[in-house]
Amino acid sequence: MSTRPRAVAFDVLETLLTIEPLRARLSEIGQPPELLQAWFMRFQRDSMALALSGDFGAFRDVARQALRTDTGHTAGEQEIEYVLDGFAEMPAHPDAEPALRRLSEEGVGVGCLTVGNPEATANFLERAGLARHVDQVVTAEQAGLWKPAPAIYRATAYRLGVAPRDMALVAVHAWDCHGAKRAGCSAGWCSRLEGEYGDVFTPADATADDLVTLTERLLGLPAR
Repeated sequence: MSTRPRAVAFDVLETLLTIEPLRARLSEIGQPPELLQAWFMRFQRDSMALALSGDFGAFRDVARQALRTDTGHTAGEQEIEYVLDGFAEMPAHPDAEPALRRLSEEGVGVGCLTVGNPEATANFLERAGLARHVDQVVTAEQAGLWKPAPAIYRATAYRLGVAPRDMALVAVHAWDCHGAKRAGCSAGWCSRLEGEYGDVFTPADATADDLVTLTERLLGLPAR
């Protein structure tokens, strides 16, 4: 039975922040803006492949190599670095701050669980005015693990001071929600990226089209 979480951990890339402005940077180096999604997917795939083989790739290193490949090795190293630097300037989705604030006001622990770079994540949270609502940040680089390894969700729950069953992950990626569920956590899925939840994944405990509504639905679950 789904129950109200005592802590909620948010995915960051594409859930709290939008990577859409990177399309402009790709255009500026002579690459098609539609390359963004394919590049980001390759980056995620390659990071997971390294993790499954027992290795770990730092965010920027894997993103750099993925972009080299997806540009057909036509982009220079300085151009690639220019695109990667854009991650430090990505804005938050408009519903991010009110969703985090609502949880904080309710006394629910708030965390971030991200594959992003630790320094870039910290800068984003400060710049977007979200840091004051966030109790803990766990990054794949700090943990030495890549989502959806079960241990990284459990480690995040531990950092937030709750058992995995009392933490919900919020993400726009169904595979991320599935990972959290398999780790014994609950999950809230926001549909704005994928449209429909994949039927190959364990269902989320709450779904909505935006983070504010999703937060309210998680808070509305029965207490344990």
